[in-house]
Amino acid sequence: TAAGVATLGVIDSVTLELSNLQRQVLYTVADIGKNKAKAACDRLAGLNPQIALKHYEKRLLSSNALEIIEDYDVIVDGTDNFPTRYLINDACVLLDKPFVYASILQYEGQAAVFNLRDASGIFGANYRDIFPEPPSADTVPNCEQAGVLGVLPGILGCIQANEVIKILTGVGEPLRNRLIIFDSASMQQTVIRLIDHGAREKITGLVDYEDFCGISAGKNKSL
Repeated sequence: TAAGVATLGVIDSVTLELSNLQRQVLYTVADIGKNKAKAACDRLAGLNPQIALKHYEKRLLSSNALEIIEDYDVIVDGTDNFPTRYLINDACVLLDKPFVYASILQYEGQAAVFNLRDASGIFGANYRDIFPEPPSADTVPNCEQAGVLGVLPGILGCIQANEVIKILTGVGEPLRNRLIIFDSASMQQTVIRLIDHGAREKITGLVDYEDFCGISAGKNKSL
């Protein structure tokens, strides 16, 4: 918003709770009970009223993902569950959109840019190239079970914003075919090179992602 990106869309179906404020510092106590997407856009409008903000008070589903994502140049993943993450990835592949990914758990976060073309037009790796199948529902703790260091979402969010600005302006080298793993407890980071394993060719349409992940929506969270 502060960088002046012309149009931003925010999608979220849930309302803000007091417990969210520990890590979702975009909001204040005055926003408790409000839809997160609407409250986010209201706050961002005060930061830069010259840009267009659009909020979607709904869940991203297989039935609406292509229609919503098609209107935007870069897709940023702020989700907390595997079904939505696989849905975003597959929709971005089908629509040729770059996908700026991040995930956090306790003290650790990771970030990457998926499905981004290089100068010759070749697409980079996508989420399924490193995570072709979701983990078992009982192997990943959710936010209530494992918790997260409150500042970590902001750190990873800034990394994502950095990647979006680089993609839109053509400045620097985005995290294409690279995954950063950041450990806030030790302040160490590891960069892993990603390889295109041909997952793109296998994505031919959207599926039932809750069934694909073997869980109910929102039950298995990667924070």
